[in-house]
Amino acid sequence: MHRSGITKADWGIDLASVTLRDVAELAGVSRSAVSRTFTKGASVSQKTREKVERAAQEQGYSHNALASSLTTGRTKLIGLISDNFQNPIFLEIFDQFTRTLQERGLRPLIVNLTDEKEPTNSVRMLRQYSVDAVVVASSTLPPSFSRAFHDAGVPVVHTFGRFSAMPDVHVVGIDNVECGRIAARELIAQEYEKLTYLGGPEEATSAQDRFFGVRGRNRQTHPHRFHKLIRRRLFVRGRTGRDVAPVGT
Repeated sequence: MHRSGITKADWGIDLASVTLRDVAELAGVSRSAVSRTFTKGASVSQKTREKVERAAQEQGYSHNALASSLTTGRTKLIGLISDNFQNPIFLEIFDQFTRTLQERGLRPLIVNLTDEKEPTNSVRMLRQYSVDAVVVASSTLPPSFSRAFHDAGVPVVHTFGRFSAMPDVHVVGIDNVECGRIAARELIAQEYEKLTYLGGPEEATSAQDRFFGVRGRNRQTHPHRFHKLIRRRLFVRGRTGRDVAPVGT
């Protein structure tokens, strides 16, 4: 006898044992109808949808997104790769990024590449999880890293990548050379005569390009000696430390 509002959980039945078949039997519909009800964009009548949703709620059924990916061919997993987790600014960006993905029904799969530049392991792992796409969030990983995913047939976007008029992959970033020129122009306009550049890490394309822009503008309009310092940020136990060392002129 069916009792409305009583679920398997009320009877002490493990909710993990509730299957799509159980919901279909209680709702009096086919298993494919249950599957379509929980598949975004799939065709299903309003009457059937209501019956399925009511049966699912009464049984405490939770739709298995991984199982449905076998039918749709999409896992809704987005790989997020970075090698800069020591930077507190990046953590704030990742917070925004992951929350935005989740709001759109997608799930981030984070890969920490600290001290690793070779893409082979990352490509193999993310392909094993059948991610729908990959975002490489780094200014220190080379363009060839993102290109490896492109060559493997995985949609990829390189954020914080080096600006290029003809990029090999999709790039989201800014023209850091022009940023350096703007900064130098403003400082020179204020009649500062001795400028020091702080940036880092040194291998970051953003730091390299900004220095190139500052130095180029400075040499054109300001003949004073220009020193480049590289600052490395460390984030340890909630406190930020800085190592500053001159590396050239």
